[in-house]
Amino acid sequence: MSGGPGKVGIVLVSHSAAVAAAVAELARGLAGGGGLAPVAAAGGTPDGGLGTSSELITGAAKAVDAGAGVALLVDLGSAVLTVKALLAEGDELPAGARLVDAPFVEGAVAALVTASAGGDLDAVAAAASEAYDYRKV
Repeated sequence: MSGGPGKVGIVLVSHSAAVAAAVAELARGLAGGGGLAPVAAAGGTPDGGLGTSSELITGAAKAVDAGAGVALLVDLGSAVLTVKALLAEGDELPAGARLVDAPFVEGAVAALVTASAGGDLDAVAAAASEAYDYRKV
């Protein structure tokens, strides 16, 4: 890894700061010990309300960007629209940022485990998306 890009960064976008932070904490805990890929929560609005914030999402994406891409996982509809708008603008998010179609909690864990193991952005996105297949009954 020396001299090359770091690990894929993960951004968790929720309408709630508490939910985003809790899912990030859960993913870190389940992903294991050292060598974790960077993960950041981008939840709620800057004033602490419910909603999504382009500024918080952009800041989180820049914070976790190590040159290997950034996977953005979202909770609900308008979070999808906010991330899509940022991606369409083209210069707000780091190069290689990608919206990942995945369940929020299970996808976050799978994405962080895969990114921490050194998986590239395609592998991280695939692992997160495959979490849709985790049956509970």
